[in-house]
Amino acid sequence: MKKANKAAPAKKAARRTYGDDVRPEYDFSRGVRGKYARRFAEGTNLILLDPDLAAEFPDSRSVSRALRAYLKGKTKRRTA
Repeated sequence: MKKANKAAPAKKAARRTYGDDVRPEYDFSRGVRGKYARRFAEGTNLILLDPDLAAEFPDSRSVSRALRAYLKGKTKRRTA
């Protein structure tokens, strides 16, 4: 086992360079992280269901259907 020389500073890992097998259009070296995160979050409305409720609804479509039925019944009671 080779011991590290304490006098020499630690070397930084060299950046990985890719060969000719990577296409130029896949070069994300100048990409901006999270550039569209805010725009995506504005159009997303996530609701976390409690585990007991999530077990009753197999997918988001059934949750939407149940909520629409609930709201439809709620508005009928108000106007009647």
